[in-house]
Amino acid sequence: MVTITGVLPRSRAAKNGIQPGDILLEINGYPIRDVLDYRFRLTEKTVTLKLHREAELIEVTIRKGEYDDIGLEFGTPLMDKKHRCENGCIFCFIDQNPEGMRESIYFKDDDSRLSFLHGNYITLTNLHDEDIDRILEMHISPINVSVHTTNPELRVKMMKNKRAGQVLSYMKRMADAGTKLRGQIVLCKGINDGEELDRSMRDLCAFYPALDSVSVVPAGLTRYRKKLHPLEAFTGEECRSIIKQINTFGDACREKYGERIFYAADEFYVKGELPLPDGEYYGEYTQIENGVGMLTSFEEEFHTMLRMLEDDEKPSAREVSVATGEAAYGMITRLTEELERECPGFTCHVHCIKNNFFGGHVTVTGLLTGQDIAEQLSVPGRKLGEELFLSRTTLRSEGDLFLCGMSPAELEEKLSTPITFTESDGAEFLCRLLGIE
Repeated sequence: MVTITGVLPRSRAAKNGIQPGDILLEINGYPIRDVLDYRFRLTEKTVTLKLHREAELIEVTIRKGEYDDIGLEFGTPLMDKKHRCENGCIFCFIDQNPEGMRESIYFKDDDSRLSFLHGNYITLTNLHDEDIDRILEMHISPINVSVHTTNPELRVKMMKNKRAGQVLSYMKRMADAGTKLRGQIVLCKGINDGEELDRSMRDLCAFYPALDSVSVVPAGLTRYRKKLHPLEAFTGEECRSIIKQINTFGDACREKYGERIFYAADEFYVKGELPLPDGEYYGEYTQIENGVGMLTSFEEEFHTMLRMLEDDEKPSAREVSVATGEAAYGMITRLTEELERECPGFTCHVHCIKNNFFGGHVTVTGLLTGQDIAEQLSVPGRKLGEELFLSRTTLRSEGDLFLCGMSPAELEEKLSTPITFTESDGAEFLCRLLGIE
């Protein structure tokens, strides 16, 4: 039962008398619970909507193109509330946030609809047989699964949910039905690494070709892990060993299936002080949102744009700065030095920001706070130039706040320097640095 909050003017819905406040019950006899039901049932060329208005039931029939919208608006993108995560994962990053942050930061979602709509990873523990039936009927794909381990008993312990091992069977149901799957393993030292990681990779590759890739990422550890399960960060040597383990298995998969399937996150390479693979290694970059191949892709995009740079696009005099996390600092420094050599009138100061807010084990740029950036760039002698560049990933999705609650305008005021945010795209980054529209 979903309440209609708006009807677009001159839309098919408006022309058929549908009004804000009407409650949408069914389309073509099928109950509508959320956005997935709505979108799927709306693909018919003729749709009959059953509505509840005040004390009466109304039916409206609309004829349209197969994929045309009818102009209804709802209170939330999902048309109901997000599904809250029912797990107590020992590595959960949200449990490691300090007190006093904005309320939305503490919400844990585990919503299969967000997996389809936005690429979120889900654990499957919120799903039941009827949910899987719906996914298969609607041909929802891909489904991104936070696997972590294929050992049922260990998965229950890691996720503190008695259904965690049982629901792994849903992956087989979806794979057998042709649903595309993508996996993620958050690796915890001494728990699901070593032989357990080998087991997980062996079990998961059996789902190929339905499952086309799996990322292996290190558990993020902040300084706020009091009273939580004791976890340790991987050492540089351990990171190199993990990369070798994953690549050995990935090489075997490529030989057998033509696809590598398993990929180590960039963070392992950075901490292990190993060179990142080239773009060919990552194929279609299916795990880039998990930090797999992100640095390589960025560098390739940067170099492609650098080769296309025209002489009249090179500034005669321009001085700017970039603030970045520890993980990307080496690459950003190397790329800006190349750009300085190519453009003699251009100067870029790259500043490495240590994450004091979350602690030294958190090195990715996307988790930097305005507070740390302000404190570390306000040190006397720091050169910021005429403009400071930051990654847009440091802001929440609305683009208005850092994790600490500081706004971009507040940071600009503290630093007395204009700030420009760039996307995670090497070509755009280069153009922004040079002031090219």
